[in-house]
Amino acid sequence: MAEDPRTQYPTPDQQTGHAQEHPGSGGGMSPEPDHGEDTYRGSGRLEGRKAVITGGDSGIGRAVALAFAREGADVLLSYLEQEQQDAERTAELVREAGRSVICVPGDIRSEEHCAAIVERAVSEFGRIDVLVNNAAYQMSQDEGILGISTEQFDRVIKTNLYALFWLCKAAVPHMRPGSSIINTSSIQAAQPSPELLDYATTKGGIVTFTKGLAQDLADKGIRVNSVAPGPVWTPLIPATMPEEKVDSFGANTPLGRAAQPAELAAPFVFFASQESSYVTGDVMAVTGGKPLT
Repeated sequence: MAEDPRTQYPTPDQQTGHAQEHPGSGGGMSPEPDHGEDTYRGSGRLEGRKAVITGGDSGIGRAVALAFAREGADVLLSYLEQEQQDAERTAELVREAGRSVICVPGDIRSEEHCAAIVERAVSEFGRIDVLVNNAAYQMSQDEGILGISTEQFDRVIKTNLYALFWLCKAAVPHMRPGSSIINTSSIQAAQPSPELLDYATTKGGIVTFTKGLAQDLADKGIRVNSVAPGPVWTPLIPATMPEEKVDSFGANTPLGRAAQPAELAAPFVFFASQESSYVTGDVMAVTGGKPLT
């Protein structure tokens, strides 16, 4: 039955976000994020596929891993070591769906670790059919550029852009025609917030990288697309934003609320599946009505 998208999930007046240490955890959020645990139903659209998902422990990454598994894919999860507890819960959801899961903790700011992720996937799965570059780092700075240290800028660029480049370069030789790369960009690529200047810069870069790489890999039969979320209720929010902004998070969208991670899963499944066989170089907005202009 169709539901009103404005009230399908909690609105800002129903959410609270107490400050957390980065990277945060969904268990400390109210309400806890919905990853589709009780709602996502697979239909075999990714049967037998082998997928690598960075930032796969929680938030959008968990929702995508759950959906991929219920669609028939085996999954490798990449995440930071301090996210082990959340990653284990995601891995449990994959196994409950009857699929294999590989857990690879570590920091993707290292080119060597990015190579190790790909090597592990190839050694255990034999190939990579879908690469989801989802991991990201942000830290809100009310002072704008004056509040962004070189250390923070370097961490944002390395996590959001360098890792994307390293993983794609390492994975492509192991991807067959029909494979798919999906990069998580953001509404910030089109409507940058001053307090997220460095993060928004990387998301703009991801859009350009996606469009260019799609042309580069088209003659190999590998498609490259991007999902651009608007505000999404994930652990990254209370871990990187002031509490007063967390409590109103998502209120400025036309639909009046933040998305839940579960609402992001279907676009990733679409780009990973054969249903999008003639789509490459695209950026899909999942923004609650905010335009990607």
